[in-house]
Amino acid sequence: MNIKSLLLGSAAALAAVSGAQAADAIVAVEPEPMEYVRVCDAFGTGYFYIPGTETCLKIGGEIRATIYANETAVTDDGDDWESEVRARLTVEAKNDSELGTIASYIRIQATQSAALDRAAVVLDQAHITVGGFKVGRSLTWADDWGLEGESDGFFNNAKFNMMSYTYATDAFTVGLGIDDLSDIYVGNEVGLEGVVSGSFGAATVTVNGVYDFADEEGGIGGVLTADIGPGTLGIAGAWASGYATGYDFAAEWTVGAAYTFKATDKLKITPQVMYYGDVADSGVFTSDDAWAADLYIEYALAEGLKASADIRYVDVDGSDDGNWDGFVRLTRSF
Repeated sequence: MNIKSLLLGSAAALAAVSGAQAADAIVAVEPEPMEYVRVCDAFGTGYFYIPGTETCLKIGGEIRATIYANETAVTDDGDDWESEVRARLTVEAKNDSELGTIASYIRIQATQSAALDRAAVVLDQAHITVGGFKVGRSLTWADDWGLEGESDGFFNNAKFNMMSYTYATDAFTVGLGIDDLSDIYVGNEVGLEGVVSGSFGAATVTVNGVYDFADEEGGIGGVLTADIGPGTLGIAGAWASGYATGYDFAAEWTVGAAYTFKATDKLKITPQVMYYGDVADSGVFTSDDAWAADLYIEYALAEGLKASADIRYVDVDGSDDGNWDGFVRLTRSF
């Protein structure tokens, strides 16, 4: 064997071995790229993009623990105090589209008092909004009527299956809606609701109105708030043409005032007084008047945690004495 043959044989052997090793080599597979959750700041804080979509999601909730006390009675058993825990879970989803912003809102709620064996979980609210249009189950604008304290009340029913349209700018809001009152009456009945609100510097004026087509009665309420000194002054008034079962007016008319004193960045103190003319009883307006006053205190313990308390006195014509009641409460929201 000559040198040339030896070199050619060695090269062939090396090529064969190299080919076998290449066939047995392990090739690492490139990992698929991971899609991390992205923060969505297009609709405010707390939103994040649902992976793979341009829809922004926000999850929130609240737990509220309260002890109520009443000079007369809180429960049917005649107890003068009772504890209650309420839990809420909210889910919001929003995205931009050729129709404008499409949004959905869901609020699930359960309330447990010591007198109940098991709390019922309910779909408290669920609605869809497209631009200024809203449809679903929601609170009416009249739910926002009133002052900062706890002694006011006029539109006692303020949550229905409904649809509405709202036009809003930075300083002006106007809206009109239809409420389904079928769960209150026998038969299909509806109500009409509306709102007009405007801000003028440090002052805001809001007027709410409703009309019950079944009872053919309506009510209107207005609130003026203005930043004065170290707090906010609120003046409210409302009037009804007659008692409407669908919206359950508390009285034929009412007026009141409150001042929310911002003692510190964390502490707010609100004294409030209200007067009611011809209060409602068993579905009719009576000739009895009433007045009420309360002191509401709220303190922010930390981010998302606040303590509050209220003490109230109510005096109705025809009753021997007035009545004291109130509560202490701890609320955790997120």
